[in-house]
Amino acid sequence: MNAIAQKPIRYRSSRRLFGWPLIDIAIGPDPERGEWRGTARGILAIGDIATGWIATGALARGGLAIGGLATGLIAFGGLSLGLVGLGGLALGGLALGGVAVGALALGGAASGGVAIGGAALGYYAYGGAAYGAAVISALHQDPAAIAFFEQWLPVIPLP
Repeated sequence: MNAIAQKPIRYRSSRRLFGWPLIDIAIGPDPERGEWRGTARGILAIGDIATGWIATGALARGGLAIGGLATGLIAFGGLSLGLVGLGGLALGGLALGGVAVGALALGGAASGGVAIGGAALGYYAYGGAAYGAAVISALHQDPAAIAFFEQWLPVIPLP
């Protein structure tokens, strides 16, 4: 374990908004009991486990969540789940990532209603290898898919 991880950090602001501290930082073990206590809850929460309007940590939950595992309205993380999910594995209404699953999915491997990626699986799919009802791929250009992408996503270059 490195020196930073061994030193516990605990700070909670006295100012509150809607009953939550404005800032809550909790990282590392409790020095008195030696138990893990890195749980932060606040408007801005930073901790091993963080819950807040803006949350960052190994496990982050909130409006804007940034962490290894992030869940929230907008989630950035190795594994992200949110209305907007961005990360290695992204799940959400709008999902952007190495593997993306969502209503609109963009990624190396994308699956969703509209999927765009190297490998795309969706009702409307566009990619190097694409499978769906209306497809644009290296081997097939469906006129329905071309019309859809020209109308709804005109910034995407079509073949």
